[in-house]
Amino acid sequence: MQDKEMVNDVLSMINSSLTNYATVISQSSNQQLRQTLQQIRNSDEQFQWQLYQMAEQKGFYKSAAQASSQEIQQVKGQIS
Repeated sequence: MQDKEMVNDVLSMINSSLTNYATVISQSSNQQLRQTLQQIRNSDEQFQWQLYQMAEQKGFYKSAAQASSQEIQQVKGQIS
């Protein structure tokens, strides 16, 4: 397996885990459990960001084009 494939697989798994953390956190009534899960999620988010930056620098991942001001305003208008 190539480095690019491994990095993209890990990014995909972390993104999936982050979604799952959000679901579990929102459904937890135990405050201590919620805080622990939030700390784990925050750590995973930090790792995901660092891995994403490395992948982008190495050309493993290409970000979407930045939205224009007009596109941003259009989306804001749709959700307001």
